[in-house]
Amino acid sequence: MPVVSVSMPAELIDRIDALADEHDYTGRSEVVREGARTLLSEFDDDRLEDRQLAGIVSVLYDFGTQSIEHRVTEIRHEHEEVIVSNDHSHVDDYCLDLFVLEGDLESISTFVGTLRTIEDVGTVDYSLIPIDSVGSLQDV
Repeated sequence: MPVVSVSMPAELIDRIDALADEHDYTGRSEVVREGARTLLSEFDDDRLEDRQLAGIVSVLYDFGTQSIEHRVTEIRHEHEEVIVSNDHSHVDDYCLDLFVLEGDLESISTFVGTLRTIEDVGTVDYSLIPIDSVGSLQDV
């Protein structure tokens, strides 16, 4: 198996090690492989292909990090074709940006992926639903 070298903060390595110990993984590599598989399959859902989607995306990061806030704003402008609305709020010591989206899977996954590349963002979470299934949620 080929070896890949990855740089990451010490805190993240500590969390990976703790997860590996807690859940009986053989080590860091197994945790990282599973994480990569999960990320790669995240938007690989046949139920979402070729359908118009509605989505909610949340981005959480430390309050006062203007570089992150500036980058989130840039990304918002770069992807304005899928953004229906956006709200920026302060929750405790964090900034929380909420996005309501409408678009196809590729456009939305590109938006989410771009947000996830911002250094020092705490979390980027999302929820998607095919618009044509509203009213008949058994399809979701």
